[in-house]
Amino acid sequence: MQLIYLSPVPWDSFSQRPHKFVEWFHSVKGKDVLWIEPYPTRFPLLSDLLRLKTPALAEKRRNPDWIKVMIPNALPIEPLPGSGLLNALLWCEIINEIKKFSYREPTLLAIGKPSVLALMILEQLNGVTALYDAMDDFPAFYSAFSRMAMKWREYRVINKVTHVLVSSTALKRRWNRIRSDVQLVPNGLDAGLLPDSGKLRSKNSNLIFGYVGTLGPWFDWDWIIALACARPNDLVRLIGPVFVAAPRGSFPGNIEMLPSCNHDNALRAMQDFNIGLIPFKKNKLTESVDPIKYYEYRALGLPVVSTDFGEMSFRSEEEGIFISRSRQDINQLIEHALLSETDRNKTRMFIRSNTWEARFSGAEIC
Repeated sequence: MQLIYLSPVPWDSFSQRPHKFVEWFHSVKGKDVLWIEPYPTRFPLLSDLLRLKTPALAEKRRNPDWIKVMIPNALPIEPLPGSGLLNALLWCEIINEIKKFSYREPTLLAIGKPSVLALMILEQLNGVTALYDAMDDFPAFYSAFSRMAMKWREYRVINKVTHVLVSSTALKRRWNRIRSDVQLVPNGLDAGLLPDSGKLRSKNSNLIFGYVGTLGPWFDWDWIIALACARPNDLVRLIGPVFVAAPRGSFPGNIEMLPSCNHDNALRAMQDFNIGLIPFKKNKLTESVDPIKYYEYRALGLPVVSTDFGEMSFRSEEEGIFISRSRQDINQLIEHALLSETDRNKTRMFIRSNTWEARFSGAEIC
């Protein structure tokens, strides 16, 4: 069985769940993959200009001979009724290529993000095995009419596919109201990229509490500033692109901002941390989030101090996980986290249990 994958992220982006899914699929099936790049599914925003100016977390990757990447042209009008009629004129070539590819042998159609193009392909390939892999609450990233349109497209996709995978408990609970066969397949980690976990910093040196990732609308600047103020002699290191700046006012001098880096360097940077931070706001946007950095922090033997959001809310009883439910408990949690010890055998077991291969192989897909 071969694979057509409609991705929510570009092929040349920081490795995420979609990249790991197609790599796993090829390793198991040994068949070709047709990767369809994302296109605009909402109206343009002024904030998009900032993203164009800010270096993305990108990795120029080699295209292996088993994958073909195609880019659909589209006008940024998808939320409008009838937008598919206009964009279909630009999609003739790509739809013909998809149909020709599917005729070669049995095919799995995987949809990583709802779109008009995805619905068109589902109709064109009527009867093909199809899955929707929901890695996020996509409507929550949109607003106004764009959000309503995305909700409707997602509902239609959910009802048309043969399998539904979700990355978080919140998503599973939501879609179980519509169908009972939704499978929870949390995020995971790439064990092959992990550096030697024996190089973690000593607790006797200056302490570094670190975060690696995008500083977007979900990032809790107030919590980070409270942490820095509570631990004035320690360093709070933030690594990644900034799309939402810190609130105006006094900015603690022990917060260090570093630019984004590739995945390998990000993992090596984590080795300098004494504690891994996940400072996300608790809101509709983060309710369905299962942060990959949680798996990477723990795979490196780091204790994790996280705010109370998304899938992290269910991990308060796990060893090495400390959930902050208010800014008043930060210092106490930090002290508890610093006292936690890393058990190498448990870390190895954690890695084996949480690889992307273990995740997708455990799902009932095809």
